[in-house]
Amino acid sequence: MGLAMSFFRLPPVLEGEADPGAVARLLFGPAGRRAARPADTVLDLGGAWQVLHYLLTGDPWDGPQPASDVVCGGRLLTEDGADELGADVVYLSPDRVKLAADHLTATPFLLLAERWDVRAMAAADVQDARFLDDAARDRVLRPMHDAVTRFFQHAAAEGHAVHKLMTQN
Repeated sequence: MGLAMSFFRLPPVLEGEADPGAVARLLFGPAGRRAARPADTVLDLGGAWQVLHYLLTGDPWDGPQPASDVVCGGRLLTEDGADELGADVVYLSPDRVKLAADHLTATPFLLLAERWDVRAMAAADVQDARFLDDAARDRVLRPMHDAVTRFFQHAAAEGHAVHKLMTQN
């Protein structure tokens, strides 16, 4: 069992909020998860999120900003609430979303494809790397890179924040 990640782009709601965990519970608690959201405001990366992060940064968890902000960067909202929600929620502010969108736009798929090395990803303990082959690069990474780039571009254009929901899959 691994981790899955989904992105949600929403107007910034945390500014001035004394309890950001309350925002996470409101947005992603049982009622919030069932709330209807326009399809273009949600993006599910499934279990391949860490592969994308590794290819953007060269590290399974960290890396330089703004590349690291695309997948793993932001403010953890659920330090004490992950058990209640059954998920971790990370918030990326609109200004950081804009920088991440610009970085993605300037990082073509072919650059990430050059970094594709299944053995190196497996050695770095990137989730699901041991199940990948070279054909997965075009089958998995290309559509994910395109979708994430469009998602962040739209979020930046609307001045939205990005909430990242990480769950067990």
